[in-house]
Amino acid sequence: MKSDFTLSNGNRMPAVGLGTFRIKDNSIAAETVAAAIGAGYRHIDTAAIYENETGVGDGIRQSGINRSELFVTTKIWNEDLRSGQIKQAFEKSIERIGTEYVDLLLVHWPAGKYTEYWKQFEDLCKAGLAKNIGVSNFSIRMLEELLPVCEIKPAVNQVELHPYLTQKPLLKYCEEKEIAVTAWSGFMVGELLKNTRIIKISEKYGKTAAQVILRWNYQNGVINIPKSVHRERLAENISIFDFVMEPADMHSIDELNKNLRKGPDPENFDF
Repeated sequence: MKSDFTLSNGNRMPAVGLGTFRIKDNSIAAETVAAAIGAGYRHIDTAAIYENETGVGDGIRQSGINRSELFVTTKIWNEDLRSGQIKQAFEKSIERIGTEYVDLLLVHWPAGKYTEYWKQFEDLCKAGLAKNIGVSNFSIRMLEELLPVCEIKPAVNQVELHPYLTQKPLLKYCEEKEIAVTAWSGFMVGELLKNTRIIKISEKYGKTAAQVILRWNYQNGVINIPKSVHRERLAENISIFDFVMEPADMHSIDELNKNLRKGPDPENFDF
């Protein structure tokens, strides 16, 4: 069973990665990344604002895995987006990570005039410094503004997505435009792991609630980046490729949708 997805440009992106949000201690980040790679992860997601790019890079080197085998994502923060300092911010990121390139560079939030600064992302992609470029937290409206001015369209849109916020219209739109979707806050900061319906489905398959949610995303064509610093959970979160959920169970999880966000609304954020 395939453990990665093909992006619109033909590049491959692992279906499960390690999210590193809120791992601010660089030594813990390094230890976690090295452990994740040891457990089989080949996709690491970080960002400048996470303040752990140095630790992520240290963890990559400690793992002993060749850089070419990994898929590393980072993001440009809002202040640099608004000021148009994309290339300068990117140079600082790759210096902290200690790599010559990233596999995916994202607009972290739809801050500033993204229809104007997107060209700087395209330039980094053309130069081979960012193998893929994309966006985070973009609505359909925002994508409709951006796509007409793109020479290289976003390969990925990373958004809040979980059973309480299924994002079906956005998923359909991105599928039509061949934009892969990555889910952040997939467990809604642990809240969904206590949901009785999800627990019942997990018992049916002999899996955990976390694995059921990750598998639900995977079968919907969505990339996962769950965060954990615990070795047993790292192993658990990547072990979702040995079972298939029945359509009725997928639909049952879909019905949990409340259009409920844990994070800010991209159409109305103030940072």
